[in-house]
Amino acid sequence: QVQLVESGGGLVQAGGSLRLSCAASGSIYSINVMAWYRQAPGKQRELVATSTRGGTNYADAVKGRFTISRGNAKNTVYLQMNSLKPEDTAVYYCKLGIATMTMPYTTYDYWGQGTQVTVSS
Repeated sequence: QVQLVESGGGLVQAGGSLRLSCAASGSIYSINVMAWYRQAPGKQRELVATSTRGGTNYADAVKGRFTISRGNAKNTVYLQMNSLKPEDTAVYYCKLGIATMTMPYTTYDYWGQGTQVTVSS
């Protein structure tokens, strides 16, 4: 089975930076899709950034400030968040499209548990 563990959230002042991590473990053959979502109180979950072999895309609200990447430890995905604003306050979730060793040609979506990011003004 596959598990995702997120870390890196916290409280930061406006203008500050945080780096979120999403570590995947288990019987992983490949990570084919990387994505970060967020959900603010009273709002729907929204896509923040996504990366596939075809390219990387960001929500307009975070373009130029957030960067999605994959670590040297290949099963770790990051979201670097700079110039944070109070409106970035939300629970952030990673979602990875993973093919497992037992089914290497099928990609399933796995979600992290979420990590709280709070930006104070």
